[in-house]
Amino acid sequence: MTETNRIEFKRELTRDLDIEREVVAFLNYHEGGVVYIGIDDNGKAVGVKDIDGDMLKIKDRIRKGISPSPMGLFDVTTERIDDAPVIKVFVATGSEKPYYKTKYGLSERGCFLRVGTASEPMTTKLIEDLYAKRVRQSLKNIPSPHKDLTFRQLHIYYDSLHLQLNKSFAKTQDT
Repeated sequence: MTETNRIEFKRELTRDLDIEREVVAFLNYHEGGVVYIGIDDNGKAVGVKDIDGDMLKIKDRIRKGISPSPMGLFDVTTERIDDAPVIKVFVATGSEKPYYKTKYGLSERGCFLRVGTASEPMTTKLIEDLYAKRVRQSLKNIPSPHKDLTFRQLHIYYDSLHLQLNKSFAKTQDT
């Protein structure tokens, strides 16, 4: 087995291992991915000594260390490869991109994307674009409690500022 754009190997779970970075990168990647714990960089299964304890630590670190909540977008299971027990962290692509390491927020230190076989920091521009898209999508899905809305007040307000609504906006009002 080799690392790919969708597969990442980690020899062991340690405090220094940035599992959150890898999971964030896969959540932000268009296909998701898998992180294996207990496989070295050469693809050799070395196993995991404390499967249950490490699985609990992984779930806890992902749940607490990543925003927005990745719950329902990852699964932590075990697998035997070359007769060695390894942990498989399956990560689906998320729908609330960009995901980020909670302690660093929406920044280049918090947002990552899978590029080839590496998890790379996102640019500020990409973070802003993904966030803007997420906010637009969520706002359009919020139902208004007022079904009799009109754009008359908006026209009056724009007229007072000597502004005009564009033709595209005018078309959407009529629908």
